Amino acid sequence: MTAGAIRAHRDGIVTACSVVANGRAFDDAVARLRDVPALEVGVHLALVEEVAFTTGAPMARSYWEFLLLRRGVDVERELRAQIERVLASGLPVTHLNGHQHLHALPSLFRLVLRLAREYGIGYVRAPRDAGGRAGVARRMAVRALAMLTPNGGTNERTIGIAEAGHLTAERIIELLDRVDDITELVTHPGIRVGGYAHWRYAWDAETAALCDPRVKAAIVERDIVLVAPSAVAAAAACASS
Repeated sequence: MTAGAIRAHRDGIVTACSVVANGRAFDDAVARLRDVPALEVGVHLALVEEVAFTTGAPMARSYWEFLLLRRGVDVERELRAQIERVLASGLPVTHLNGHQHLHALPSLFRLVLRLAREYGIGYVRAPRDAGGRAGVARRMAVRALAMLTPNGGTNERTIGIAEAGHLTAERIIELLDRVDDITELVTHPGIRVGGYAHWRYAWDAETAALCDPRVKAAIVERDIVLVAPSAVAAAAACASS
């Protein structure tokens, strides 16, 4: 995944990526990202699918299992540990978001906002997606996610969540028409990704879409400005001072 993010940054439109602190490829990701300082790094907070950093125990296997069981992990302690592990790597951390957007649950969202303030991290994703060409169940889930997300966060909306892992250049260009104020394009680039087959993502194709010259041209035509999370946070801080 990291290799795809780096390629989509160097050859495409990606300004930032997120690291799973308790992910299997953490050390490799850190080593690669140290060579690309212009690609901003955030923490992709994970409370499902991985192994808890604080206990070494497997986490809930899915969003729904976490909601139903709430077992096996002290959430605040785990999130702190994940943030601190990325900070300890020496990579500057500019943003926070959540695996499966679990951080959007109201109680978790308030916690993540508090931790962001405490650690001086200026950008927290609010997954208020503008929607897309997904199946009915996926569209309903994304709409519910947007409705659940409390006030707060740094961006006004997102695009790309509804079609996660299946964005093409043509779809990205169409979604650009839904950009409104601070809009985050959520993508999943990757190169020959293994180990996550159950997601059924078209990693390489999405990487290619993000590097497609037509996407860059469409951004220019619409007067959209690509910015990194640190720039958005700095502008927000100035506006509130």
